[in-house]
Amino acid sequence: MIKKLRVTVDGKSYDVTVEVPEESAASAVSQPPPVSQSPPPPSAAPEPAPAASAASAAPAAPATPGSGDVPSPLAGRVIAVIVQAGQAVKENDHLLTIEAMKMNTFVMAPKAGKVAEIKVAVGDAVGEGQVLARIE
Repeated sequence: MIKKLRVTVDGKSYDVTVEVPEESAASAVSQPPPVSQSPPPPSAAPEPAPAASAASAAPAAPATPGSGDVPSPLAGRVIAVIVQAGQAVKENDHLLTIEAMKMNTFVMAPKAGKVAEIKVAVGDAVGEGQVLARIE
């Protein structure tokens, strides 16, 4: 049996279609319960997370194209830094390697230039979009 429902999340309504298995159709409620439009009481609000340490701080905004910043393509841990500051690189040269979920991801140079700065070290945890290096 197919049912059409309206769901409200954070004040925005969505029309959804839900398939209810036939064996459960007899026990299904014909009308969904009304959704409260008032905000939840303060006691229902989630506890704020404790402040993160500098090593695990939220990643910076993704780099803008052409800026020279090399952003991390995913969250993980740096397991190898291949280049050094001051080294000349060509576009698509291997800069460093990140491990995430037992898989290695190579981070390549987005453009040719000189490595101005390496902002991470082996063993550092990185977030998606975090700047790893800068190429001038």
